Amino acid sequence: MNSRRNFIKKTTAGTAAMTVGGLILPSSSYAGILGANDRIHCAIIGVRSRAKSHVLAIHQDKNAKILYNCDVDDTIIEEHNIWCKENIGYVPKVEKDFRKVLEDKKVDAIFIATPEHWHAPMAIMAMQAGKHVYVEKPCSHNPHENDLLVAAQKKYGKKVQMGNQQRSAQTSILAIKEIEEGIIGNVYKGEAYYSNNRGSIGIGNKIEVPSTLDWELWQGPAPRTDYKDNIHPYNWHWFHNWGTGEIHNNGTHEIDICRWALGVDLPESVTSFGGKYTYEDDWEFVDNQQVTYKFKDDKFLTWTGHSRGKIQPKQPGRGATIYGSKGSITLSRNAYNLFALDGSLIKTEKEVGQSATTNTRGDGSLDVSHVGNFFDAIREDKSLHSDIQDASISTMLCHLGNMAQDAGETLKIDTTTGKITNNAKAMESWKREYAAGWEPKL
Repeated sequence: MNSRRNFIKKTTAGTAAMTVGGLILPSSSYAGILGANDRIHCAIIGVRSRAKSHVLAIHQDKNAKILYNCDVDDTIIEEHNIWCKENIGYVPKVEKDFRKVLEDKKVDAIFIATPEHWHAPMAIMAMQAGKHVYVEKPCSHNPHENDLLVAAQKKYGKKVQMGNQQRSAQTSILAIKEIEEGIIGNVYKGEAYYSNNRGSIGIGNKIEVPSTLDWELWQGPAPRTDYKDNIHPYNWHWFHNWGTGEIHNNGTHEIDICRWALGVDLPESVTSFGGKYTYEDDWEFVDNQQVTYKFKDDKFLTWTGHSRGKIQPKQPGRGATIYGSKGSITLSRNAYNLFALDGSLIKTEKEVGQSATTNTRGDGSLDVSHVGNFFDAIREDKSLHSDIQDASISTMLCHLGNMAQDAGETLKIDTTTGKITNNAKAMESWKREYAAGWEPKL
C-alpha cells in the first residue's frame, strides 16, 4: 500500500500558480473553476446504500456525469453496477482504491458515502488532489478532524458540502426566514428526535476476511482489528473504531435544523443521560439517549434518540420542533407546520417532492436540491447550503453529546473552540488514534 504522504506528493507534483484578478492563486484554487454550463465529472466512493441517492441526484443534472464507482467490496460493486445500468443507463468505470480515482485529473468532484472513519481523511486527501467534495454526515469521526476539515477547505479553496440535505428544503428555508422575521416570537428551544427499533447485532465471530473485500483499505485510518461477521457492511455504525453512534448517524440532521432555527453555534454546556438498555451484544454506544445543550441568551436544544425501541406515544420517526414565545414550528424533510401557543395548526407548507425519512438511503427531491446547490457552487461560486465551516459546528454538537455521555457529568464548553474546559479526561477523546501512515494532515 502506497503511503499517504507519497500519494499527496504524486498528486501535487508539478503544480503551478496563476494570476486571477491580480491575485496569485495556487493551482488547487483554480483547477476546478468551471463555467456555468460546463460538465462536472464526479466519482462516488462507497456505493452500497446512500450513494444510490447521490447517483440519482447527479443524474438529474444534464451537465454532470459519474466517471467512477469506487468501493472496497467487489460484491457491492457488482450489485451497484447492475443498479446503475437499470437506473441511469450506463455503468461508470470501476475502481477499488479511491487514491487512483483522486489521481485522475478529469474528476472534478467526489461524493463520499463510506463508513464514517473515512469521511474526513478522504475529504482532505481529495482537496489536496484538487477535487471538490460532497461528504456525507457526519463530516468527521472526532473533533480534531472537524478543525482539520475547516482548515483544509481554507487552504485548498475547494467547495465542501456536507450531506445534511434538509438544509436545501424550501419549506425549511422558508421557516427559518419567517422565524427570523418573528413569526413565533422569540425562539428559545429546539427539540430534535429520532425513533427506530433496531435489532441486536449479536456477538461477532472472528472469521476469514471475504475474498471480495479489501479489509486493509476498508480500515484505512482506523487502528487495525480482526475481521468479525457483524461489522461489514452496516453495523460498523455501532463500534467506536469506525462509527459515531446514533446521535451522529441520524441526530446530525435534526440537531442541525434546530441549531439553524435557533440561530446558535457552539453551546455553553452539554449534559447527556442514557444507556444501552435492550440487547446484550457488541453494540458499543448508548441505544437510548437524551442530550441537552445550553446556549447563550437562555436558548437550549434537546436531542432524544431511541435507536432500539420506538418513542411512545406514537410519533413520526424523526423530526424537529422549534418553540417561541408566540407559537411553535415543526420541521421535517417534507413539511413545515406552524402552530399557535394553544397547539392549533395555523398553516402547513409541503415540499413539492417527497423524501424518505427513516430508511438507510434517504432518497428524494432534497438530494437533487442539495447536490444541485453543490454544483451551482462549483460552477458559479454560489453559496453552499451546508458549507463545511457551518456543518462542522453541528457535527461538533454531536461529538459533545457523546463526550458528555461518556463523562457522566455536565461539560462546560469554550464557545469559540468547542473544547471542554472542566474535564481533562473528556478532552482525551478530542482526537483518535490513527493507523500508521494514515493520520490526516494538511
